[in-house]
Amino acid sequence: MNSYVIDEFLKLAAIDSPSKKEGELAQYIKEKIKALGAEVIEDGSAQKTGSDTGNIIARLKGTKHGSVTVLLSAHMDTITPTAGMTPQIREGKIYSDGRHILGADDKAGIAVILAVLKALSESTEEFCSVEILLTVQEEIGLIGVKNLDYKLQADYGYILDGDGPVGTVINAAPSHMTLDLVVDGKAAHAGLCPEAGINAIVVASKAISALETGRIDFETTSNFGLITGGKGRNIVADRVEIKAEVRSRDENKLEQEVQKLLRMFKETADNHRAVFTFTGEMAYEAFTIDQNHPVIAHAIKAGKSLGIEIQTKATGGGLDANILNSRHIPCVALGLGNENPHTNEEFLSIAELEKSVDFILAILHEAARGDESLK
Repeated sequence: MNSYVIDEFLKLAAIDSPSKKEGELAQYIKEKIKALGAEVIEDGSAQKTGSDTGNIIARLKGTKHGSVTVLLSAHMDTITPTAGMTPQIREGKIYSDGRHILGADDKAGIAVILAVLKALSESTEEFCSVEILLTVQEEIGLIGVKNLDYKLQADYGYILDGDGPVGTVINAAPSHMTLDLVVDGKAAHAGLCPEAGINAIVVASKAISALETGRIDFETTSNFGLITGGKGRNIVADRVEIKAEVRSRDENKLEQEVQKLLRMFKETADNHRAVFTFTGEMAYEAFTIDQNHPVIAHAIKAGKSLGIEIQTKATGGGLDANILNSRHIPCVALGLGNENPHTNEEFLSIAELEKSVDFILAILHEAARGDESLK
């Protein structure tokens, strides 16, 4: 049993670290990494992101001369606060107290990284150099990695933030377009002269009802997530603001779906003498990693050596991997076996947590052997 990774996870989970408040956790991690013999710094991104700490970057020099440098990354923030939460162990699983999320997303990833660094510092087997990136504000838009104030040296990497059991390799994720839509109508008294008004809520509703939403196809989704507008029940609503999104792993499909949405809103607004305006932003870009790339090939080889079945899959969510891939560091995400993230029913399998450490170590040893290990 790898008691170190379990103990570290329990300590990490007990430290409150919601988005923008990762400082206490970052300080704990920096001290741990230094004690394990790796170099560690905090980047200068805090002023831009608004977090009380920057991203954490560390490096452990490998023992195999001339081998690649592999990135291991996780994020420090949790989706909601966990102050006062004491993790509980029952029947081989770690749970929260039932009133909070557990925060295994992504403190499981951090615990695995710390355990891997400890094992490497004590290893007699050759391993490649390892670069560590621990980011802030991943949960609210990949903010930390987008504002990373450091040039990474890694050749490729693994984001320890995937869903599914150990052996799951997420090698594809979508582009994500965010859309802020506005329909301006005309206010009027709803009882005295409603015909003098233009109801922006009605206009927006007609546009939305004419569009296909939710699952568009196997790699494309669309959603209207938030709608606000109107000033009172007795006033014809003169303005509606809508927050929407479109995601796809296919750039052409993404563009087509976005244009379809905008066209429908524009036509519907014009037909009702309303005014439609919008702003859009590409939150992150899609990536797909070929299975022959070393970042996957070494994972497959490591899995075989441990009897772990490797399954590559695509995700519909966004990851720090999206940003790192756009910056030419090929990255995949790995499943760690945590279940029900972002809910109070979240739990983490101890066996999967321990297996994750062995899996990452095997990958690093395969990477140190380089092309020879792939023959």
